[in-house]
Amino acid sequence: MASSSTAARRARRPAGIPSPAQMFFQGFLKHPVMVGSIIPSSDKLIRNMLGPVDWDQCKLFVEYGPGVGTFCRPILERMAPDATLIAIDTNADFIRYLDATIVDPRFQAVEGSAADVATIIADHGFAHADYILSGLPFSTLPAGIGPAIAAATHATLRPGGAFLVYQFSPKVKDFLTPHWQRIDHDMEWWNVPPAQLYWAWKD
Repeated sequence: MASSSTAARRARRPAGIPSPAQMFFQGFLKHPVMVGSIIPSSDKLIRNMLGPVDWDQCKLFVEYGPGVGTFCRPILERMAPDATLIAIDTNADFIRYLDATIVDPRFQAVEGSAADVATIIADHGFAHADYILSGLPFSTLPAGIGPAIAAATHATLRPGGAFLVYQFSPKVKDFLTPHWQRIDHDMEWWNVPPAQLYWAWKD
């Protein structure tokens, strides 16, 4: 677990850097199709989404669409000292914001597409990911992008790993079922709007 001093360093916000709420709102206005929501995820959603993760067996955690780091910080708090978190986003503004506000040697923010996850983790010295998290709005992504991300994610996960997905539309399951047979589902009502939670396990 990270020390309190490390957590404090991660939470710093240099002068001139917008607040997380300001950045999130600006990102939604610029890229509504990719951000998917105007409000960051609730603490309860984060706890429930990350609940099934076996942190002792996690060496590489990947997040798609980290935005302002709403999940990044809770993930880093739970990760082992020798684990790595790679956050992938197509929004250069979010990547710059994460680089400026999260100071942790285990964290890497990468500007790129989730469909290229295999190449991205290979560039960081990994053959596979243990867990991959996504809040990308699959149902509104450009044609072909959702299926490409799902296929790349399944190929990148290790056996026993999982794809963690939170969405506001149940249509995301159409992207999961071609690749995963075991999919757990729940709803998180304490979120605006209420979210569908999926854990797709690679057996």
